[in-house]
Amino acid sequence: MRWCPSSGFHLLRCVRIRSCTKRRRNTLPLWIREIWAYIRLLVQSFYFNSLTDSDVVFDSFFEPLFWTVDYVTRWFGTVFVFMVVLLTSSVLAISYLILLPMVFRTYSTAWIVWHVCYGHWNLVMIVFNYYKATTTAPGYPPTEKNDSPFVSVCKKCIIPKPARTHHCGICNRCILRMDHHCPWLNNCVGYLNHRYFFNFCLFMTVGCVYCSISGRNLFLDAYNAIERFKHLDVEKSGVPVTGMGLLIGLLPPGQTNYQTPAPPYTFKDKMINKSIIYMWVLTSTVAVALGALTVWHSVLISRGETSIERHTNRQEAERLAKQGRVYKNPFNYGRLNNWKVFFGVKKRSHWLTRVLLPSGHTPPGDGLTWDAFPVKKDAIPV
Repeated sequence: MRWCPSSGFHLLRCVRIRSCTKRRRNTLPLWIREIWAYIRLLVQSFYFNSLTDSDVVFDSFFEPLFWTVDYVTRWFGTVFVFMVVLLTSSVLAISYLILLPMVFRTYSTAWIVWHVCYGHWNLVMIVFNYYKATTTAPGYPPTEKNDSPFVSVCKKCIIPKPARTHHCGICNRCILRMDHHCPWLNNCVGYLNHRYFFNFCLFMTVGCVYCSISGRNLFLDAYNAIERFKHLDVEKSGVPVTGMGLLIGLLPPGQTNYQTPAPPYTFKDKMINKSIIYMWVLTSTVAVALGALTVWHSVLISRGETSIERHTNRQEAERLAKQGRVYKNPFNYGRLNNWKVFFGVKKRSHWLTRVLLPSGHTPPGDGLTWDAFPVKKDAIPV
């Protein structure tokens, strides 16, 4: 092959351009190079994979979107936890600064004892279960080789998956008996903290219902007071105000027939009324929304299912129904036994010590193996 000066110069120029391009790529930040390599891999998976089908194409095409959602959810988890703490603290501040003094002034001794004891028990259960649900790891399968039985291999973790184990894209690891990833906990709900999550939902719902019902009359009085003084000019009308301008709670709840003229409607009175309205609206809204979620999880627990297993069991039931067969959930031990396994109840006293009082006991078993179709005898062992 003969050497051509012009072509040799052109070849040398191309080599320099390529080397400069590679040098520029190497100067890019590592995270940009990783994203670019990931996108190239996704594109190549469309025509290099001999097993490509519609599901693979769909997953590959929307993988960046899934990754973005998982990343944003993981980042916003801290914000959601902060919101839960902030909203709960605001209700507690109103209760201690406004409602509790009112209770001591207007209620009988029996009602005072009831509200103080029940309210603080409910508060302890909410705080304890929320703290445990957020700080307790949901349970992870072992990464090292062991003799534990498994049903499949995770295609992302590349580790054996025991029964009822699923991969969480937000936590980026497999979770034992995974139910779902809860952004309000910034944690997965799984084998070790499912009970804490459900107890938090249950006692938070009960506490919000308690605040909503007991504060209904206070809410009506506060709302009427604000509406009345919003459209009434007391100084010009000369009509004495009979009751709505008084501080809420000077008389027993619901009583608004005051016989003496009220003092001026001050800024403090307005803020107290608005605080009561805020607390009632917030607790009533949470009671409805969280109550629906609690009922749904109660149904799942009664059936021995998780949120993920609910969908997979329904699909399996539909598939077997087409074959004229009936699907039975192998982890359904009977309604009462399902609750006993979920709460870790082994004797009657545990309904008090492990359900109605704070308890840090671990669930039965190891989360790796599960009994299928045990004897369904709804009886509490002594």
